[in-house]
Amino acid sequence: MKCFIHADLDAFYASVEQLDHPEYRGKAVIVGGLPGDRRSVVSTASYEARKFGVHSAMPLAQAVKLCPKGIYLRGRMKRYQEKSQEIMAIFADFSPDVQQLSVDEAFIDISGMEGLFGPPAGLAQKLKNTIREKTGLTVSVGLASNKYIAKIASGMSKPDGLFVIPLGDEEKFMRSLPVSKIWGAGEKTQELFKKHSIRTCEELSRLSLGVLTSIFGNAFGLFLYRAVRGEPAEVFDEGRGTHSMSAERTFDYDLYDEFAIETALLDICQTLIWRLLDCEWQSRTISIKIRYEDFSTEGVRETSQDPVSTLNDLYKRLQDLFHKKYRPGRGVRLLGAGLMNLESFSPRQSDLFNTGDEKERRLEQSILEINKKFPNAAVKRGRTWLADE
Repeated sequence: MKCFIHADLDAFYASVEQLDHPEYRGKAVIVGGLPGDRRSVVSTASYEARKFGVHSAMPLAQAVKLCPKGIYLRGRMKRYQEKSQEIMAIFADFSPDVQQLSVDEAFIDISGMEGLFGPPAGLAQKLKNTIREKTGLTVSVGLASNKYIAKIASGMSKPDGLFVIPLGDEEKFMRSLPVSKIWGAGEKTQELFKKHSIRTCEELSRLSLGVLTSIFGNAFGLFLYRAVRGEPAEVFDEGRGTHSMSAERTFDYDLYDEFAIETALLDICQTLIWRLLDCEWQSRTISIKIRYEDFSTEGVRETSQDPVSTLNDLYKRLQDLFHKKYRPGRGVRLLGAGLMNLESFSPRQSDLFNTGDEKERRLEQSILEINKKFPNAAVKRGRTWLADE
């Protein structure tokens, strides 16, 4: 019997800031920039800030209007990555099969782990308790027989929630939801629901596959048909083998602002580059995956003569690849990136890198080693190469 946990760290960036700065606890914390920063967007808002209507991907200027007394901070990606590595290591203590989707989100396949940890619900609670005790952070967990249901379940009782869908209750659970809870149905889809007077998943389940595809298109119509029946409805990139790695982010709101999209891409690059360095791999092939608001998905890959050398290098390559594929004006629901054809890193090939890149990689490797040896050091790199933004 398959059994999956979807673990979603609660308001991750803001929670790390509240952890490191006790004076911020209980206050509205908005991570993404300082008031007046040009083109900044909200990366994460604490739950206190969300009460004012502030949410991720919102222009920072709008957040300031909604929450003028909030605590506004620029992000500290190296610190967030450090905490993420701590938490992913804890996940790995509970299962050998952990699929990290982003810096603050993962699927954990706990199938067959009952002999070690007891019933799945007890394992999930123990995992939550361990995260809180060892890291000081909270995680919301969904438990179900497939990843899609587990993903929705993890958002049902945030923050610090645990929501279990018993085996056999998947369809019952989905039919009990309003259509606003369908993960993957963005703003334009919600407008179509209203146009056709579809308010609940129960009402949606009464429509045939033919009707759904005529309204929503073939891909999304099939997705909805499967989703409301509790079937596995989403394909999550694996990227766990020795030949590739990937990371992706699904957004609570469709992203139209290219600066917000590029900020999310930088977050994905952070996840990938530290995994690449930690495993002592290198790659010449990068890929980008874009899912739009209508659930259509596009992907493209590109191979270069020289391997990816640094965070800066990876970000610039993926940024260029994204703009080659992206269709401006369309809302982005999911963004993913990957590194393919991984091979062991060879110092002898460092002469392929220019002097600046070689120095940068060595610095990033040093930061990785320091943070692994001293988890509380929070050593981080500057981001002067993004200063023009």
